[in-house]
Amino acid sequence: MTRIDLHSHSSVSDGTDTPAEVIAYAVDAGLDVLALTDHDTVGGWAEAARHLPAGFTLVPGMELSCAYQGSSVHLVCYLFDPESPGLAGELRRVRHDRATRAEEMVEKLQENGVDLTWERVLEIAGAGHPEHADANTIGRPHLARAVVEAGAAKNVQDAFDRWIGSGGPAYVSRYAIDPVRAVRLVREAGGVCSLAHPARSEGATNGSVPVELAERMVAAGLGGIEADHPSHNRPQTKLWRGIAGDLGAVVTGSSDDHGSLTGHRLGARTTAPEAFEELIAPATGTPLLKG
Repeated sequence: MTRIDLHSHSSVSDGTDTPAEVIAYAVDAGLDVLALTDHDTVGGWAEAARHLPAGFTLVPGMELSCAYQGSSVHLVCYLFDPESPGLAGELRRVRHDRATRAEEMVEKLQENGVDLTWERVLEIAGAGHPEHADANTIGRPHLARAVVEAGAAKNVQDAFDRWIGSGGPAYVSRYAIDPVRAVRLVREAGGVCSLAHPARSEGATNGSVPVELAERMVAAGLGGIEADHPSHNRPQTKLWRGIAGDLGAVVTGSSDDHGSLTGHRLGARTTAPEAFEELIAPATGTPLLKG
């Protein structure tokens, strides 16, 4: 049976492995299809495509940062045209704000006695110019790694809990797209998308994406819901599988692998081949890439 993982990250965003290494790990994990979905950038597509073995399929993708009533909502988006004007303009704004936010957080950390520099954060992120579509994106995991390196936290999670998580002393909010508008922009760009880890929404009242928001996103063109995710417990998975069925969205499953940060878990959750085919059927923006 074809094994499909529709959510992974490389060092182009907040993963620890290069796009080429991600492909190698995916092959070793017995996957046949992998979506590379770095945060707010398509910068890893070209390198990943150059390292596809025969018979392996790459789904060009991206995890798009959205916000709703002060909480985070993420979309995993696939097969869109990254040059589509509406989406491209929003991505430039998101990446620029990511960089500005990260620099402000460094300043707050320094004010709180954490010995780290903006230059070191850039080195960890391998960041390019945020205006470029192929730029590496700067995220809080890069800051967290710098905080750990500076000796101000035991590990990445501790850095979030102690310093840069929502409400922490160095936390800074950032610009993010309204999720319903984001779905429409992806569809306008010829892409399709799935609601990422809906039971894990930072800042949400009960920790989950509101069902009424999921309903409006499906009405706007959302094709899938990532019910099968490593951070979901069994009741949460069952709940969101049911919601997907009620809304007419396909159920996707993904590892959301970030390399060593998540224990190299590619293939920990997978998407059924028939669900994958249904999800990508409307896509016209960018083709699947085959080795």
